[in-house]
Amino acid sequence: MASAPLPLTASRIAVRDDLPADVCEAYVARHSMASAYHHPVWLDVVRRSFGHDTRMLVADSGHGIVGVLPLVLFRSRLFGRFGVSMPFFNYGGVLADSPAAEQALLDRAIAETRRIDGDHLELRHSRQLFASLTPRHHKVAMRLPLASSPDGQWQALDRKLRNQVRKAEKSGLQTVTGGAELLPAFYSVFCRNMRDLGTPVYSRRFFEEVLRALPDRSRVFVVRLNGRPVAASLTHVHRGTMEVPWASAIRDFNPLCANVLLYWEMLKFAATERLHVLDFGRSSPDAGTYFFKKQWGAVPHPLVWEYWTPSPGEARDLSPTNAKFSVAIRAWQHLPVGVASLIGPHVVRNIP
Repeated sequence: MASAPLPLTASRIAVRDDLPADVCEAYVARHSMASAYHHPVWLDVVRRSFGHDTRMLVADSGHGIVGVLPLVLFRSRLFGRFGVSMPFFNYGGVLADSPAAEQALLDRAIAETRRIDGDHLELRHSRQLFASLTPRHHKVAMRLPLASSPDGQWQALDRKLRNQVRKAEKSGLQTVTGGAELLPAFYSVFCRNMRDLGTPVYSRRFFEEVLRALPDRSRVFVVRLNGRPVAASLTHVHRGTMEVPWASAIRDFNPLCANVLLYWEMLKFAATERLHVLDFGRSSPDAGTYFFKKQWGAVPHPLVWEYWTPSPGEARDLSPTNAKFSVAIRAWQHLPVGVASLIGPHVVRNIP
């Protein structure tokens, strides 16, 4: 009589980092819980843009792939050494078929973090996966189910928003949408807005790499006044959801509702394309951006970022909301935009 197969445990799953991208891509494409950032192309974007050490960790049961974990390893004199999945984006972390595969991937990610003498590992999940890790619930994703047509989406807006859109249109603001040809306009607004926020700006190369890697899934929206870009966003589409990871507006033009017109144009486009959800990106609960997104009808969805540290204690907080950075933020806000745009990419490449 044949013996029953042994249960699949973490110790019996091999975790590799040498499988071809197309093999990993096939697994991610068929997994129902995969985010856009589990696709190997995003690791390539990070590596080419920032020069970080990247690993696509793959759990192999011996009979096929049972999980993946895209991992980026940081080595910075200023901010230290650590691992993140996925930095610079809202989602990532472990994607697997079973708790055993999840644990095997976590164990390997911890080993990789230890290998570089890292002081923490951060996994960006939308639910808590590991009781052994320390969770943070400091962010939510703001997501809006879309109507089936632009007209339906317009009717879903409250009266205040419709009036603000009409005001923007009557103010002479014009919108255009496209691809890489609009990157200079987007980047000029993005640099100004990030300087005003006191936050270092990503390099232009980062966005060039995004548009080069995903030209069919990415789209740039620009609002102009007399030819000058005053609000802009870069979006991408994954499984019927348009995500807005990067959107900016020059605050001088807020009285004209340029930022409102920008979001309406994205909503109108998404509804026209018969997409199902607009993901406004992450926000801190009760922050100004949270209420701006909520007024469109966006619903908060929890983001759970889980942390491993080699010894008990919290991981260092590298976010701009950390009070330790308040002096630096105020100083950054007074830099000329050109100077901030020149220095910023060298700083922000190590802030996940």
